Amino acid sequence: MAYLGARKRTTRQASSQAVNRRRSEGGPRAWFASIDWNSVRFRTVAVLFFVVWGALWVRAGYVQLWEGPFLAERARRQHMAAETVAMPRGMITDRNGHILARSVECCSVYANPSIITDIEATATTLAGVLGRPVDQIKPLLEKKRSFVWIARRVDDATAEAIRQADLTGVELSREFERIYPYRQVAGQLLGFVGMDGKGLEGIERSFDEQLGGLSVRQAVRRDASGREFYVNSNYEAQPAEDVHLTLDLQVQSIAEEEISKAVTEFGAKWGGVLVVDVAAGDVLAWAQFPFFNPNSYNQYRPSEYRNRLAQDALEPGSTFKPFLIASALQEGVVTRDTTFNCENGLWKSRYITIRDDSRPKQNIQSVAKILANSSNIGCGKIGLELGAVKYQRYLSRLGFGERTSVQLAESRGILRPAREWSEADLISSSFGQSLSVTVLQMAQAYLTLANEGVYKPLRIVLTDDVGGGDQRIFSKNTTREVLSMMREVVDEGTGKRAAIPGVSVAGKTGTAQKAFRGKYGGERTASFVGLVPAEKPQYLVVIFIDEPSKVKYGGTGVQVRDVAGHGVSWLAAGPRRADPGADQGPGKGRGPGPRPCGAAGEQGKDRAWRVPQRVGDEEDGVAGSGFGNGPGRGGAVRAAGCGNVCPAGACPCHQGQWFKSGTTNAGTGRALGGEGFGPHVMRSLAFGAGIMG
Repeated sequence: MAYLGARKRTTRQASSQAVNRRRSEGGPRAWFASIDWNSVRFRTVAVLFFVVWGALWVRAGYVQLWEGPFLAERARRQHMAAETVAMPRGMITDRNGHILARSVECCSVYANPSIITDIEATATTLAGVLGRPVDQIKPLLEKKRSFVWIARRVDDATAEAIRQADLTGVELSREFERIYPYRQVAGQLLGFVGMDGKGLEGIERSFDEQLGGLSVRQAVRRDASGREFYVNSNYEAQPAEDVHLTLDLQVQSIAEEEISKAVTEFGAKWGGVLVVDVAAGDVLAWAQFPFFNPNSYNQYRPSEYRNRLAQDALEPGSTFKPFLIASALQEGVVTRDTTFNCENGLWKSRYITIRDDSRPKQNIQSVAKILANSSNIGCGKIGLELGAVKYQRYLSRLGFGERTSVQLAESRGILRPAREWSEADLISSSFGQSLSVTVLQMAQAYLTLANEGVYKPLRIVLTDDVGGGDQRIFSKNTTREVLSMMREVVDEGTGKRAAIPGVSVAGKTGTAQKAFRGKYGGERTASFVGLVPAEKPQYLVVIFIDEPSKVKYGGTGVQVRDVAGHGVSWLAAGPRRADPGADQGPGKGRGPGPRPCGAAGEQGKDRAWRVPQRVGDEEDGVAGSGFGNGPGRGGAVRAAGCGNVCPAGACPCHQGQWFKSGTTNAGTGRALGGEGFGPHVMRSLAFGAGIMG
């Protein structure tokens, strides 16, 4: 065996030597010829196969183990998406169910530029449908993005045209548009909603969570072009809630009509009115002029949609004096017959000089006459008798310097602590200067006087349980005395033109200089507060006019004559909840409820339904308001040629023009005072001529 092995080795060595000898003898050609190429190819292929196979396994391991979670999430995002589907906002209604704000479904146009092949043709088609220049649309389609808005909230005809065009990469999205059927009615109070469906001002903002509800989140599958082909809702939406306001559309429309007349006639900057139902503390009207139409909020400046009745704090002037008198009576400092020397209309104290607007006929005046004649000097002396600590405490308890219970964005005003008051501050605050309040705060404070001295929170939403209505600030006797003095203001004093024949009215006029950069300038404000009837008020009305220019000023004081003297007149039924559509017949309260003219309206600024038309009331011979061409008798009055209830508002059938009131059939009926006042009427409550400080 050892022999055979040695022989084989010898043979191989000899063979190798022979091959080497032949290669050396024959050159490269012979060497190449001697290679076994089949073996070489097989081995090369085998090596390459194993290298590629190994690389694939390494790559697969890397993708699966290292990049697997990232790629899986990326794939899920491409084919699945969690979309938030907007839900319609809740409605805002008045106390009788008339819809003041609602949401309607509409469509918006968007595009996916990444899949649009012919940008020029697509832009041309969209421009024709949308009525916009091609130069505005083409840059949107050229963006390197997968989503761009083309047009928001288009009308139904435009949406259908887009759908019929069937453009690649152009789709429609469902949205909800906020519509205010009565246009400018309570515009500043209602506020408005932005493009994203969020409330930005007024009630819409303050009650955004309640009105907006919770939107639906849906899992959406998409194909390669981004189109949805399967929707699986995994969440249930929380339905939006409606907000029912205490406003009465009848009272609101009358208030807006009259305050617009007053502001326009007297060249004022703006004006506002609040009407309050004393028994419930409900705000029946919240009117402000110039008007604001929330359907086209982007066409207005912030100063025009600002809710000034709650947000503008100004010095109140003489309408503040009843609170001084009530505080002094409650503390026993004075009685209605206590007299003061009014210094012939000019009083120089140690730190300040006070003037009355007119020289008093009687130098020595009682407290009742001081209020009736609106004497600044007399009130300043009463304030000194009362003292800063006690006076400031009563003002604080009445709600000044704090926000009211109304859930709106509002100013606190300025009421400094008593320790910061100087003698000059005490004197000037006694007649409504050196402090600032809002019209809403004035209504809240006067509501306490009207409610027999018990603090009653104001309410703007019917479902609100504001509470806190058991705090007594003034005694019944004190409030009766103050209301009696305020009646003398209307009967004999500065507010004679607020008198209503047959109805007792308690009121107080007021003017105030406006402070600017620490100094008083020439601008003034005029205001009036009325309570009807005077003995036991059922309604409280606060009117405020800022910077009236078409008035007369006399002497060194202010005499604002004829502010709203020609037409802040009221015709309002009591705060009854009636069936808006029920026809109760002539002489039985409400007729058919107002319904909006033009259910659809045109696009743009006037897209919303039109202004509501006033419903007349007639009971026991007291006529309703007659608008159009007919009398106010028997409830609602229809204008000539109009099938809708159309009193003094803009209406499609009247080319959007205001038309004047027609004749009214005003019977004499029972006297409106005392028990006869009942469910009726603040009739012809003309605030004014002689509204002065």
